[in-house]
Amino acid sequence: MTTPRLQTVAVLGAGGRMGLPMTRNLARAGLTVRAWNRTPEKADPLREDGVRVCASAAEAADGADVVLSMLSDADAVLAAVREDGVLDGPSVWLQMSTIGVAGTDACTALARERGIAFVDAPVLGTVQPAEAGTLVVLGSGPQAQREPLAPLLDAVGGRTLWTGEAGAGSRLKLVANAWLLAIVEGAAEALALAEGLELDGALLLEAVGGGPLDVPYLQSKGRGMLDREFAPAFTLAMAAKDAGLVDDAAGMAGLRLPMLRAIRERFDEGAQTHGERDLSATFLTSAPSPGSP
Repeated sequence: MTTPRLQTVAVLGAGGRMGLPMTRNLARAGLTVRAWNRTPEKADPLREDGVRVCASAAEAADGADVVLSMLSDADAVLAAVREDGVLDGPSVWLQMSTIGVAGTDACTALARERGIAFVDAPVLGTVQPAEAGTLVVLGSGPQAQREPLAPLLDAVGGRTLWTGEAGAGSRLKLVANAWLLAIVEGAAEALALAEGLELDGALLLEAVGGGPLDVPYLQSKGRGMLDREFAPAFTLAMAAKDAGLVDDAAGMAGLRLPMLRAIRERFDEGAQTHGERDLSATFLTSAPSPGSP
C-alpha cells in the first residue's frame, strides 16, 4: 500500500522566534508552505522563500495536508485552530508548541472531536538549531502518521525520537525542560555565590571544565552570566512560562518537587524585570548588587 505524501503545510505561528526558521526550512525542503502569524508583518520575510503568507489561520489551512501549530502557549494554539475551517480540511494536526500536559490533553480532545489525526511533537532546541534544522523532535502519536510526516520533520530537525501515544512527547519535553531549568538556575546561584564570596566566577567554570561535573550548557550560559551578556536565544519570559508548566505537571502527577517550585518562583520574579533577555538573566536576580559587601 502506498503511503500518501503530505506536501502542503499550513504553519500557524510562522513569524515567531522558532516558527520563522522552521517555516523557512520547510519551504527550502521543497514543501508547499502557507504561513499565518498573529502579527502578520513578522511572517513577511518568508515570502522570499516562496511561502504564501495568509491573512488568517483558516486561509492558511485551506487545501493544506497538515496544520502545524508553533505558538507561545496553549491558549494561543487553541484560539488559532478553533477558527472556522482550520481543522476541517487537513488530514493531520502537528502540534509542536510547548503547552504542557493540560494543554496537550485539550488539543487531543479537540482533534478527536473534529476527526483529525493528532501528532504531538514539541522540540528541543532554541533559535540557532531551529535555523540550522537540527532541532530534536519529540514525536508522539499514531504509528500510521510517522512515515508520511518524516520529510516534514526531517526538514526542521536533526533527529526525531518517537515516544509513544500522543501526549508522551509533551511529557518528555517537560522532563527535559526540568533538567534544563535546573542547570541554568544552579549555574546562576553558584556564580552568584562565587561573586558574593569575592571570587572570580570563571574559576568555577575552569575547576569543573572537562570533568564529570562539567556540562556544556553550564559553560556557555555561565560565561554569559559572568560577562552580563544576555542576548536572547530563549527568553526568560518564555522560560518562566515553561517552568510553570513543569511545576503544574508535577502537581498533576501528585509529586512534591520543591526545587522545581522554587525555580518557577525565581523565574517568575526575574521575568518581571528581565523577561525579554535570555533565560540566563535569572542570574541577575541572585547576583550581588554593585557595591554590596
